[in-house]
Amino acid sequence: MRPLHTALAVLVAAVWGFNFVVIEIGLGHFPPLLLSALRFLVAALPAVFFVGRPGVAWKWILGVGAALGIAKFGLLFTGMAAGMPAGLSSLVLQVQAVFTATLAAAVLRERPGRVRVLGMGVALAGIAVAAVDGGTSGPVLGFTLVVAAAACWGISNVLTRRAAPPDALNFMVWVCTVPVLPLFALSLLLEGPERDLAALRALDWSGAAVIGYVAWVSTVFGFGAWGYLLRRYPASSVAPFSLLVPVFGMSSAALVLGESVSGLRWAAAVLLVGGVGLTSLAPARAAARTGVAAAVSAGSPPGAAAASPAPRA
Repeated sequence: MRPLHTALAVLVAAVWGFNFVVIEIGLGHFPPLLLSALRFLVAALPAVFFVGRPGVAWKWILGVGAALGIAKFGLLFTGMAAGMPAGLSSLVLQVQAVFTATLAAAVLRERPGRVRVLGMGVALAGIAVAAVDGGTSGPVLGFTLVVAAAACWGISNVLTRRAAPPDALNFMVWVCTVPVLPLFALSLLLEGPERDLAALRALDWSGAAVIGYVAWVSTVFGFGAWGYLLRRYPASSVAPFSLLVPVFGMSSAALVLGESVSGLRWAAAVLLVGGVGLTSLAPARAAARTGVAAAVSAGSPPGAAAASPAPRA
């Protein structure tokens, strides 16, 4: 990759890693489901009027929108609101690569090679270490919800592989339209209209900046830049940069939020990132895939049609 494009890939990873800190700040302004609904609303509008018609069947947009937008982000934001630290969330969420590989083997008949199986085992060991650390420093419910979010991300990755969208940004913008109304409805039902109205009435520049970052910087810029890189380079060259997301997530959470990083958490990070690297980058015994589909299996950050992350948060 050219130096400028390498810098862009690192910047996107930094944007997605810092996104977890922004989410943590945003949860001080909004209930989690309302924050997630606002994120997708602002990301979809007005962009949906400029990206053109989706290049895939509506069933894939609806499926990915439900799995990624409603389930994955709803669970992630709720888990973080329940006390799951931002840095640890950015790390644990990477176990989606294991869920993606497992589901791909079951649904898409992609037989994982020995290296990929080894990577899955190493990543799961990292999750076990992170669970021990989380059990001593954070709520079990929050940890469980974030792991469930990673599983939903894996489902959305497999659906995206089946859809094979030709344009990552176009696909992501249309996906963002799906969760808006369901998340608003869930927020009204579970978080209550009084709480939602109070949060909206108290909206200030800080809260608006949070929504702008998670919608435009993390989603529109992040996924647009990631898709641009994937159109210019093989997925195997771009996808490894997604492994920097938890590095930026944990370090920015420590610097901005003052989160402590224990020895156990560093050990979990080494195991999980190393395992995800083996799981994502080792070749699967399957037919040749498009760049978009290959990038999805590579565990890129949240919501990226040509990647995962996400982040991807």
